[in-house]
Amino acid sequence: MSNNAAKDLKNFKAFTQKTLPKVEPLAYGHRACQGCGEVLALRLAMKALGNDTIVASATGCMEIITSSFPQTAWRIPWIHVAFENASAVATGIEAARKAMMRKGKLPKKRPNIVALGGDGAPADIGLQSLSGAFERGHDFTYLCFDNEAYMNTGVQRSGCTPYGAMTTTSPPGELSIGQYTWKKNVPAIAEAHNIPYVATATVAYHIDLMNKVKKASMVKGPAYVHILSPCPTGWGSRGDSAILTSRLAVQTKVFPLYEVIDGKTIISKEIKKPKPITEYLKTQRRFRHLDNNTVSAIQKRVNEEYKALLKKAGA
Repeated sequence: MSNNAAKDLKNFKAFTQKTLPKVEPLAYGHRACQGCGEVLALRLAMKALGNDTIVASATGCMEIITSSFPQTAWRIPWIHVAFENASAVATGIEAARKAMMRKGKLPKKRPNIVALGGDGAPADIGLQSLSGAFERGHDFTYLCFDNEAYMNTGVQRSGCTPYGAMTTTSPPGELSIGQYTWKKNVPAIAEAHNIPYVATATVAYHIDLMNKVKKASMVKGPAYVHILSPCPTGWGSRGDSAILTSRLAVQTKVFPLYEVIDGKTIISKEIKKPKPITEYLKTQRRFRHLDNNTVSAIQKRVNEEYKALLKKAGA
């Protein structure tokens, strides 16, 4: 695949606190849980994309809370699709629009075509269709709102559930520490497809999030943005802690912020004086059963992965 993201981003103008768009493609009045970090991330992403956007939304929390019949919180074209095929539907929209433009039935313009889902959609159930869409080079953006479990159906573990976390399907006990596998690195999987643009973001750094989503929409070809989206209900954290928890995830190096443009890794926020992993873990009940040895093992793994990321970026 030919990567030309740098060329596509030549005219990129970053959002600042003073130039945040006023458009609200996602209306207030949805039914998200109090303190939901995911819907906050979704609102920010939609503001960055603007009204000229078409969304294919996988089944999940954001579908449920925005589309309870007969109401909707969406002010733009939005399609609810199955858990596994948001990428396939988004690429179908792109292909159909191209065909209709060739036939003169639509004006020649390029709206933002977006697929979105929680972590279960791209990491597990929809990984096959996501991989196929990336491989074929379709012009669309995938937004993953990662709350690290299947929250909508009762907090079951997903491929993005972190090591040691308690969920309803990875309960801790005498024979288990909780989730026994390490979190799947979906941004790295996306990057391995040699697509033009990959980025990570979180709601604690809202302007960084919006700028990365905007960049993703400007790139011609596949783009992927992985957004950490705290779920107070599933994580067992305070209802007003989504921003705090997100910031701690970055400051403890649990969730590094970076982007990959044409294969080149760029650290968005280098953490030179990291906080200990305990600062992050103690904010959430899902980790309260972990012993000191397990916490030390998690800290070691986080340090190793961050060191490898810095080396990759040449930092």
